Amino acid sequence: MEMFRKKDITGLINTKSGLRKELKTFDLTMLGIGAIIGTGIFVLTGTGALTAGPGLMISFIIAALACGFAALCYAEFASMVPVSGSAYTYSYATLGEFIAFIIGWDLILEYLLAVSTVSVGWSGYFQSLLNGLGIHIPTMLTGAPGTHVNGETTIFNLPAFLVVIVITTLLSIGIKETKRVNNIMVIVKTAVVLLFIVVAIFYVKPDNWTPFMPYGFSGVFTAAATVFFAFIGFDAVASSAEETINPSKSLPRGILISLAICTVLYVIVSGIMTGVVPFKQFTNYIDHPISAVLKVSGQNWVSGIIDLGAILGMTTVMLVMLYGQTRIMFAMSRDGLIPPIFSKINNKFDTPFVATWIFGFIAAILGGLVPLDHLAELVNIGTLSAFILVSVSVIVLRKTQPNIKRAFKCPAVPLIPILAILFCGFLILNLNPHTWWRFAIWLVIGVIIYFVYSQKKSKLSN
Repeated sequence: MEMFRKKDITGLINTKSGLRKELKTFDLTMLGIGAIIGTGIFVLTGTGALTAGPGLMISFIIAALACGFAALCYAEFASMVPVSGSAYTYSYATLGEFIAFIIGWDLILEYLLAVSTVSVGWSGYFQSLLNGLGIHIPTMLTGAPGTHVNGETTIFNLPAFLVVIVITTLLSIGIKETKRVNNIMVIVKTAVVLLFIVVAIFYVKPDNWTPFMPYGFSGVFTAAATVFFAFIGFDAVASSAEETINPSKSLPRGILISLAICTVLYVIVSGIMTGVVPFKQFTNYIDHPISAVLKVSGQNWVSGIIDLGAILGMTTVMLVMLYGQTRIMFAMSRDGLIPPIFSKINNKFDTPFVATWIFGFIAAILGGLVPLDHLAELVNIGTLSAFILVSVSVIVLRKTQPNIKRAFKCPAVPLIPILAILFCGFLILNLNPHTWWRFAIWLVIGVIIYFVYSQKKSKLSN
């Protein structure tokens, strides 16, 4: 059937894109950390603590295992098919065009809404920092339409809109400039997280860890499905394949090293914060749990630094997510599945300039107009679905094309991919059923687009 036609692996490897090769293992690791350490550690830890109590540490480990198993599968593909597009490209070579389109459509949901979601969280921290300096943005421009702040109704979240526009500008002018800014911000925000650990660890009271799982495993599993959002982004590293100098070695290293570093930091931070502040008290600190822990400890001077770190942390998440979004659309457009404007390379900057601005503007508008909870609810299910398909693809390709050169091999196949599928599927089952219906509607729209436009325009078909 035409809808299940596949791309030839050899042809993919020899793809010429016109994108400039600038990235090495260190840059890719920084991209990974930049995408992962942000909203998860600075915001979601408070929500997770209320759901799982001190057992939040186990929740992070469960989410990390799901990501870790999937990351090993991503690493094998990234070393074997160093081409832009991440899970979309991998699926095209193994499961066929229709599945590839659906996963690409799925990734739009993941990356685009992740950028908008984080921009709203960024806006809250930025406004808090400005208020501390005595600068106040007009209330009507501090939140989505209909939100009530201090008795006034907001009409637009201006900071959320503007930060995405600034990031879009940076991405559109070149990967070299982008990686420099990202590397600096990642180093600073990692230093801020380490500062929190060094200062707060002396205020831990072991009694606060009892009971360790106040709501049992049910609370731990629910929190794991929630904080999974904290880990999304490492897959965006795979989208940088065509801009990486030695992708077969650097991509797997960047993916796995960044995930390992972030997992260790998440577990330590969640353990310290629930040891300093009794978990039920995070109801009062839901938007800024990390800085609140230091205020409770009387370390207000560090709290201000944490707020700055949170702003930088969320900035790099948006930067990497929007970068991944444009590269996946670049790959889909190059294959003819979406209009050619999305794969047009700017001669001056060597970037998909128009695509970057289209998606950047959409993400900025969503951040300005839509409340945080409405944006975040669909991101996790889209990511988990992508991880499942990549894991399936590894098993399929090991059977159908066992002799293809793999610079990195996922160990214990099919066990590791099966574990990735089971862990990700389990986390999906712990999401709100309403999220499943919204996701299903999104997929139906994608199916219609494929049969009306993409199947006819596919370059593989023509």
